[in-house]
Amino acid sequence: MIKVTRLDGIEYYINPHQIECIEINPDTTLIMLSGKHLIVREEVKEVLEKIEEYRRRLTPFKDGE
Repeated sequence: MIKVTRLDGIEYYINPHQIECIEINPDTTLIMLSGKHLIVREEVKEVLEKIEEYRRRLTPFKDGE
């Protein structure tokens, strides 16, 4: 799970595997597989970094180690 912040300041966690795509409208909008749209304060780059860190935690060893 990654932590994101709604525009009203409330923080919550989402499953990044459920994100279908990310739009900039100008706010960052996460479009989930369910069709739900989540508008968050984080910039796209920050959301992507959180997803990358989450995936690193899931796979602690690189190929060949």
